[in-house]
Amino acid sequence: MADNEVDVFANEEKRNLELRGHVGFDSLPDQLVSKSVAQGFSFNILCVGETGIGKSTLMNTLFNTTFENEEINHYEKEVQLRPQTYNLQESNVNLKLTMVHTVGFGDQLNKDESFKPILEYIDAQFEKYLEEELKIKRSLFNCHDTRIHICLYFIAPTGHSLKSLDLVTMKKLDSKVNIIPVIAKADTLSKSELDKLKIKIMSELVSNGVQIYQFPTEDEAVAEINSSMNTHLPFAVVGSVEDVKVGNKMVKARLYPWGSVQVENENHCDFVKLREMLLRVNMEDLREQTHARHYELYRRCKLEEMGFKDTDPDSQSFSLQETYEAKRKEFLVDLQRKEEEMRQMFVNKVKETEAELKEKEKELHERFEQLKRMHQEEKKNLEEKRRELEEGMNAFNRRKVAAETLMGQALQGCSQPFKKDKDKKN
Repeated sequence: MADNEVDVFANEEKRNLELRGHVGFDSLPDQLVSKSVAQGFSFNILCVGETGIGKSTLMNTLFNTTFENEEINHYEKEVQLRPQTYNLQESNVNLKLTMVHTVGFGDQLNKDESFKPILEYIDAQFEKYLEEELKIKRSLFNCHDTRIHICLYFIAPTGHSLKSLDLVTMKKLDSKVNIIPVIAKADTLSKSELDKLKIKIMSELVSNGVQIYQFPTEDEAVAEINSSMNTHLPFAVVGSVEDVKVGNKMVKARLYPWGSVQVENENHCDFVKLREMLLRVNMEDLREQTHARHYELYRRCKLEEMGFKDTDPDSQSFSLQETYEAKRKEFLVDLQRKEEEMRQMFVNKVKETEAELKEKEKELHERFEQLKRMHQEEKKNLEEKRRELEEGMNAFNRRKVAAETLMGQALQGCSQPFKKDKDKKN
């Protein structure tokens, strides 16, 4: 009955009424702005690129400050993600900025799984937010939102095309995070080389189905500039924190023997375009896209894994308690089945072990009987040899006695004639 009443009110036509005077709810936008400014904002940037490609320098240039960065070598065994959080303030706006650097990306000989730690980190931040969202006592407004809002993917200025590592990584990331590709150290290429490289990169991204972030054109206030900037992707950037005197003013630039490259000169690089699009025009859209698109996709998949699902308009609404109970019963049945499988597996393993032990016992018994027979045979052989030796010794002793007897008789026979001769002489 209650559901039918809700459907009737939902289908009822809305009526527009005119106010007779000022009420005051037109100040709601101002209230939201004041509350948001007092609460502060968070913005999280993921910098993906090879070691030494200029990620830290560009971040320092973007925010016009110097962040703490550790020296990184090219000998990391695996890719590691190092987040660093800073509290920044501009005018009366507080920003909690988190920068995540991919340490060791592209430095390994085997680069097949270089993207996995990045995906795991992004999913971990989604999971952290989902856990907070599913708590009974939530504090979403006070918790630190660490979900990645933008991925700046740094492309090496080779002048040829994208590496296979770049294509694979961006393809894996495009459903998880907003991607803006940038050509790092663009001052190493000429203007014509940059134009060709940009066309080549965009062509490869389209042909491989990589979805990069497109600046929104729905809002009329920024539709023109965003539409124009979409044609400049990927941005060719140069970073520098050094102040150089050019003419009568100090500017951020890189000095070379042949001259200087000014960071904020749009004729030299696209740094200003990147800063305008990333920070001054589309920062809030990046935050919204992260929540409404990427996080919602992750959340939906996780809830479907847990057994929750939306219903069709024609079907009846589902009960959260019934879904929980059904999922719990399913889990218990699955647990019982696995327990029975483990028990059966244990019984089979015991039987196999017993059979193996019996087989080994049989082998040992046969070996023992064989050794016993060999011992008896050797003993018998030794007894025969001992008997033969004893017989030989007895025969030898008999021959020895006979020989001694004969020798004695011979000595007596020789001594008698000698005695007779001696008597005659006397």
